Amino acid sequence: MKPTDTLLLTRKNVADLLSLEECINTVEEAFRLYAEGKVQPPKILGVYNQKGGFHIKAGLIEKLESFFAAKMNANFPGNMKEYGLPTIQGVLIACDGQTGQLLALMDSIEITILRTGAATAVAAKYLSGPDSKTVAICGCGNQGRVSLKALMEVRSIQKVFAYDTDNIHAEKFVKDLSAELNISIEVITDLEKDLNQSDIVVTCTPSKQPFIKPGYIRAGTFIAAVGADSEEKQELYCQLLASNKIVTDLTAQCASIGELHHGLINGQVTISNVHAELGEIIAGLKEGRTSDDEIIIFDSTGTALQDVASAAIVYKKALTQDIGMKLNFSK
Repeated sequence: MKPTDTLLLTRKNVADLLSLEECINTVEEAFRLYAEGKVQPPKILGVYNQKGGFHIKAGLIEKLESFFAAKMNANFPGNMKEYGLPTIQGVLIACDGQTGQLLALMDSIEITILRTGAATAVAAKYLSGPDSKTVAICGCGNQGRVSLKALMEVRSIQKVFAYDTDNIHAEKFVKDLSAELNISIEVITDLEKDLNQSDIVVTCTPSKQPFIKPGYIRAGTFIAAVGADSEEKQELYCQLLASNKIVTDLTAQCASIGELHHGLINGQVTISNVHAELGEIIAGLKEGRTSDDEIIIFDSTGTALQDVASAAIVYKKALTQDIGMKLNFSK
């Protein structure tokens, strides 16, 4: 490829080039590098309206041959019903961190879904009980599907509960994944009853109102709270955070847009309630689970470092396999 060429990579290209296993491994490494002080803090910018919003996440990882990425995502939960469009749409820009060369433009949908599911799996690896077998997925869209597949990479899952406010989505989740994954999946409607049977709970919805109460969660449960990635979104009642161990992907970011944000605003949680960032546990700087009974909440807002690490794999493999359209923007 010429130095002036930029690769254009479609969603299918990204899906073909990035496996879930690779994504889990590289996301874990990105968290570790950040905790060890080998990566500078990523940045985020958000602009929102009544129907959804846009956010830009940018980061640079020198250890990955000085690879920079900035991702612009549009997130509009009502898109499919109103316009037949995906909830998430966007583009990821990849550049050489030393020269600024524009290396690639790639669709961001697949990377966002995969790297978010990968973070859930990494967190579950370190924070869930090693014998966890039952999972509840709250939110049966693409993120719920990938979350389940990712969890099965790190835990021996035997039973799955699927919950969605749209029962059609939940039924399709069961139909598609029970056969594909050869696992028992059951649609649930009573969160209080069925979450109390779950070892792992994943919330990945666009909810702006909390729906998981402390009484729904039994001792020893690991919760991956994925949906809150803007100031308006919330899935967990603040009391749940206040009384249990909190682990963040990035504490400063979670304080701005995550579940932690709501706890801080309501005065029920302080920054001192945060036990650790996930990378600190991966790097061995802080302990993860210390008892079978503790409830651990992973506040997952999604970081640019996950995007950078995942995009680096996609770009390098695209070069090796000669995949993607080449375009010279300087002409």
